Formats: sequence, C-alpha cells, structure tokens
Amino acid sequence: MQTLANRRQFLALSSAALAAAARPFGAIAAERGFKLGVASYSLRRFTRPQAIQMLKQMEVRHVSIKDYHLPLTSTPEEIRAARAEFDAAGLTTLSCGMIKFMEDDERDMRAKFEYAKLAGFPMIVCGPTRVTLPKLEKFVKEYDIRIAVHNHGPEDPHFPTPQSALPILAGMDPRCGLCVDCGHTAQTGADVVAAIREAGARVLDVHLKDLRDIRNPNSWCDVGEGMMPVAAIFRELRRMDYRGGVMLEYEIHENDPMAGMQKSLAYMRGSAAALEG
Repeated sequence: MQTLANRRQFLALSSAALAAAARPFGAIAAERGFKLGVASYSLRRFTRPQAIQMLKQMEVRHVSIKDYHLPLTSTPEEIRAARAEFDAAGLTTLSCGMIKFMEDDERDMRAKFEYAKLAGFPMIVCGPTRVTLPKLEKFVKEYDIRIAVHNHGPEDPHFPTPQSALPILAGMDPRCGLCVDCGHTAQTGADVVAAIREAGARVLDVHLKDLRDIRNPNSWCDVGEGMMPVAAIFRELRRMDYRGGVMLEYEIHENDPMAGMQKSLAYMRGSAAALEG
C-alpha cells in the first residue's frame, strides 16, 4: 500500500502526467531536458517488428536494445538490417543491454564490443564481475563505447547497488560508469536518491521501475503506483544536470504490457513536467 507521502505525490503529479501523456513524447522529453525512453527488455515476449511497432504506439523516441531484439550471435548483415529498422521507426538508440561479461576472456569481451560497434551503440549496459569490470576499460578506450554497470539488487553477488561498483570505477576512464536500476537499488534497503547523488558523474543511465513493497521482489507495479520516490529521483537528476537516459524497464505483464507501460510513461512524463511547475 502506498504511503501518505506517495499518495500526495501521485495527486500532485496526476494532472501533469495526464497533460504530458496527451502530447508528443519526443517534444516532452526535449522540453524537459530528459531522454525518457524504454529498455526493450520490457517487450521481451515480442519480436523485433512487434516491439518497434509498440514503441511507436507509445510515442517513445529513445530505446535501449536488449538482445531479444538483436541477438549477440547476429551476423554483421543482420545487425545492420536490424539497426536500420529501429532508425526507420524514428528511434534513437542510447545503448544495448544488459550484456553480461562474466567470463574472464578477452575474446568474449571483444566480440561483444564488436557487436556494439557494428550496431552503432554508443553504450553497453553491462553485467560484469569484480574481475572483469577493470578489464573492460581497455575496450572502452579502443572502441570509444561507454559501459554502464547495471546493479541487480540483493541477489547480485557482484554489484547489488550502484555504490558497490564505485570503488572499482573510481580510477577508470570517465566513459565507465553506472546504469542505476532504481528498483533493484531500493530492494537492498539503499536510499535511491542518495545513491544517485553519491554516484554523480558516474551515472550514465537510469532504469526506472516501481514496487508496492520495496523489499518484496514479487510486488513490481506500474510506475507511480508503488513506493519508488519518482519525483525525488527526477529532481535529483535535474539538480545534477543529468543528460543520459531515464528508461522504463517494465517487469510485469510480459505478455500484455502495453497498458501498464503507457501508464508508467505518462507518470514519468508528468514527473518531468512537474519540475517546471
């Protein structure tokens, strides 16, 4: 159940969200200075053409492409053709991922950077280990492709929170940073807003989701219906002059996600719009 503060937040944002949802998404994102978008993992049960059509229906302009929609095993020709489909739909690709770097094998690392290079991805949202993360810097410099470490909460033995990666990232190239998963961060008991603030310039990407009960992994819900301090997250990102993506990563209703994703995006748009009021 929502707290009183969250209910007040919802009421304060609801009119702005409804107004924002009625206007073109690209215009709202540009006006508010945020690159609001969708991680295509949210559409994991759908083919690439279906996912692209759904993104267009939601008036999404920014996307992070999961390998469900462009397999890592694709040939160069398949990669170029797939990327052309996203481009033709008017979608700006901010990143790919989440891609795992669990093997201490530079051939595997290089193959994944080659994949990103061929597809024209400027950033890889990644899941490394404490051993492999420092070794990725070599490829970041060689390929000029950023990496953003995605934290996965209490079940993640390597990087449960953004802060758990910061000691390793501290001495690395500035193009090596974090994808702050707000839901998984909150599940550890960490203060999400404080985690973002502490990470500072290392925040290169943000995945937004919501839970009715922060500590219950089975309580995912539409953004704005749970305990996530969405408005405070947007305020902190604005204060930081953050320029990366704020990507909806939708965990539920995987076979029929459209209604919930549209509702979540409307709330995100409203949160951005409310900063101007």
